[in-house]
Amino acid sequence: MSAVPQKLPNAHFVVVFAALLVTAAGNTALQSVLPVIGREIQIPDMAIAVIFSLSALFWTFSAPYWARQSDKRGRRRLMQLGVTGFGVSMLLCATVILLGIKGVLAPLVTFALFTLARGLFGIFGSAANPAAQAYVAGRTLPAERTASLAILASAFGLGTILGPAIAPIFILPYVDLSGPMFAFALIALAVVIWLQLGLPDDSPEQALKGGGAEATMPSIGGMPTGATAMAAEETTSTGRRERMQVTDPRIKPFMIFGFAAGSLQAATGQAIGFFIMDRVGNTGLHATQLISIAFMAGAGATLLAQWGIIRLLNLSPSQLMRWGSLLGAAGVAGIAFAPDFHALVLAFAVASAGFGFARPGFTAGSSLAVSRHEQGGVAGAVTAVNGACFILAPAVGIGLYELKPELPYWLSALGLLALAVYAWTNPLLRKSAVET
Repeated sequence: MSAVPQKLPNAHFVVVFAALLVTAAGNTALQSVLPVIGREIQIPDMAIAVIFSLSALFWTFSAPYWARQSDKRGRRRLMQLGVTGFGVSMLLCATVILLGIKGVLAPLVTFALFTLARGLFGIFGSAANPAAQAYVAGRTLPAERTASLAILASAFGLGTILGPAIAPIFILPYVDLSGPMFAFALIALAVVIWLQLGLPDDSPEQALKGGGAEATMPSIGGMPTGATAMAAEETTSTGRRERMQVTDPRIKPFMIFGFAAGSLQAATGQAIGFFIMDRVGNTGLHATQLISIAFMAGAGATLLAQWGIIRLLNLSPSQLMRWGSLLGAAGVAGIAFAPDFHALVLAFAVASAGFGFARPGFTAGSSLAVSRHEQGGVAGAVTAVNGACFILAPAVGIGLYELKPELPYWLSALGLLALAVYAWTNPLLRKSAVET
């Protein structure tokens, strides 16, 4: 029989939070420097998108497996595995990029080796999140569990701001653009040691009851929507891992909306780094700094929308989807027509805020569409849809960008306007307006 949950010590929560924070920060830091790296080494823009798409594909398929394994192998061990996978991937990526920048490796060889190294993160990095959730859920009382899991989920959101903010600091002599990756590899090592020393033994026979759920890969444009925390809480309460089919008639319109909105965000977000370099005309460290500023503005706007404005205005899911789509359309259109960097950053922030409304809207709406005992299943469906958005959409976005830089933003603006109409006219999506 599992032991009764006791109050989780703050020191233990901090180290678990750090395990997720470093993963999110490191991944988004890499996103902020990789467009510049690609141009420096002469790797095609499409190849950069393919690297991220393959990593997201590996993450999507490995995450459910690691969610199940955390029950069998211990939470601390799986957190260490996830952070170690991230750290080793970063170290290998940094080494490959450094050799590519120095001219030791040809561009094609650099691309191939970097793709393999990045794949390690997709395969093993997803182990940390479900184990962290299960660790926290098993050590908090039911009355505190929701708040604790929500705070834990915010690690991904904070990481998307922190990563781009500190990445330029580590662009140092000799290591150059590979510096941020070396730095995060060292930080990951420190977190693995901290997990070992800072958490008590968590072998399966000593583990408290608690459930975790897979999460989507942390990335720019991939902010958490709350589904993974919802699934973890339900798994802890029921002891079952369930997944509802995305084609279930009650949630299908929400899944269509969520997949479309997430795909548009992934496509436009993948291209924004290249767009900044081509529009402003900078390379190297200065380009990295400009991209980091834009990424921080976008992540900050998303967090402001999700943590502040939604709660302040008490918007319904239907309102979030409608107004979020319209705001997102205005933002991505503004990116296409931005005359300078400052206008571009403002437009990207507006677009990010719009997505920050729309995607939690479809998550909340799908949750309200099913009964209480099905919450874990619908949360799993939402997580699956969110993950699917980042498999093909980044490559599609870059493909459109190569045809004409403004094209992915024009088409995304039209797509978001269509989603606003869909949210207004579909009976199930409109019905969610009456739920608060």
